[in-house]
Amino acid sequence: MATTVEKIAPVVLARGPESLWRQALGAFLKQRSAIIGVCMLVFVIVIALLASLIAPYNPVQVLIGVEDVQKRQPPCIHLLGCAVDKPQHIMGTDGNVRDEFSRIIYGARVSLYIGFVTVGVAILIGILLGSIAGYAGGRLDNLIMRTLDVLLAFPSLLLAIAIVSVLGPGLINSMLAIAIVSIPAYARVMRASVLSAKEEEYIQAARVTGVSPFWILFRHIMPNAISPLIVQGTLGIGTAILDTAALSFLGLGAQPPTPEWGSMLSAERNQVFTAPFLVFFPGLAIMLNVLSFNLIGDGLRDALDPRLRK
Repeated sequence: MATTVEKIAPVVLARGPESLWRQALGAFLKQRSAIIGVCMLVFVIVIALLASLIAPYNPVQVLIGVEDVQKRQPPCIHLLGCAVDKPQHIMGTDGNVRDEFSRIIYGARVSLYIGFVTVGVAILIGILLGSIAGYAGGRLDNLIMRTLDVLLAFPSLLLAIAIVSVLGPGLINSMLAIAIVSIPAYARVMRASVLSAKEEEYIQAARVTGVSPFWILFRHIMPNAISPLIVQGTLGIGTAILDTAALSFLGLGAQPPTPEWGSMLSAERNQVFTAPFLVFFPGLAIMLNVLSFNLIGDGLRDALDPRLRK
């Protein structure tokens, strides 16, 4: 009579993870909105990587005494009729007589750094806590999840503001605060995946053969949680960028003269009628960056969920 392992092994091998990922990729590429999101993100990444070549000025350079230019000077583009004898500033100058275009370009680096690092830290800690809670169960599960439920009870932005108020204003502290308030979401996703996977027959078979719990968790259970974590993480990057920009707008995030879009909005928020370009361009940059991650996240969710592909 065939053993349990012999019965299950062909089923596990027949799953074809590579073919499943290939199908998911094909479904993703068929979604027009997801492709638009990818193109937008690639555009932002290219700008961030080539910022030193694209930006005509140092983003923190004050142009007083360097050029005949005034603070909050409107955009001047020679190809669009601006006088050739005037220095060209595509997006004008800010209140400290710095080139707005250069600051927007370098701000892409700061924005992507914020998004990827913040979500990366939150996912790593969330995976660890969710895996331990789901696999161990019992009192340890209750202790971890009830602690995370306390974090979820507070509005995320208000909790981040409280954390930054304790740690002190700054970009790193604001990123840490956003990562902390994001951990429960990833931990809950991971725990749900572990709870559903650890009762599967192939997991029971692995236990029977004497495989260590550590190996079962990281080799068999965690791969099943990759799909929801990818979707949650992609959407979370946009949220992290937006929340960090909000903290910078309140003066708790990036500090001057760092070219961060939220702090740029905050510095010129009172000039919305006198110099609207100083509010419009940073706001547009934030919107496009967050929108790209949201479009990609929605596309990944539809592609990785078999029920939505039918």
